[in-house]
Amino acid sequence: KPWEERDDNIKYAESGVDDQLIIHVPFTQNVRIRSVLLKLGRGEVTPRHLRLYANHPTIIDFADAETTTPQLNINLLEGETGVVEYPLRAAVFASVHALSLFFNDAVGEEKSLIYYLGFRGDMRTTRKEVNSKLEVPAPNAADAPLVDKVSTKLGGQQTTAR
Repeated sequence: KPWEERDDNIKYAESGVDDQLIIHVPFTQNVRIRSVLLKLGRGEVTPRHLRLYANHPTIIDFADAETTTPQLNINLLEGETGVVEYPLRAAVFASVHALSLFFNDAVGEEKSLIYYLGFRGDMRTTRKEVNSKLEVPAPNAADAPLVDKVSTKLGGQQTTAR
């Protein structure tokens, strides 16, 4: 749902057979995720735990979710009526192209409801070509003039200890 519809309780994701629910989110480019925003079902349908799996080679299924170590385990708050922001460790979620969220352990142990799921973060830009700084402008590297770029920028000051 878009942010404007976060308080809408008509649309939701519901676990089918039991209280376990997996939501897989593929991104169109790498992103840095700083936090997960959740509005959960209240009472008996509130999941207690969330496991996050970033960049898993395959889409996580229920068997994988039980046996694979997640990047992060989150104990979810119970009794909240609005959207709750759960901060993430920036280093672990710095370059994510797919994220699987595994909700389980509902209060009533029968089903889980998620009314809103969102993320805070930003897109990762691709880095410039590193090769341009490492190219040697001569067919034979021994013939290339060596220029100390640091001394050029500093006005000819000595940059190496002798």
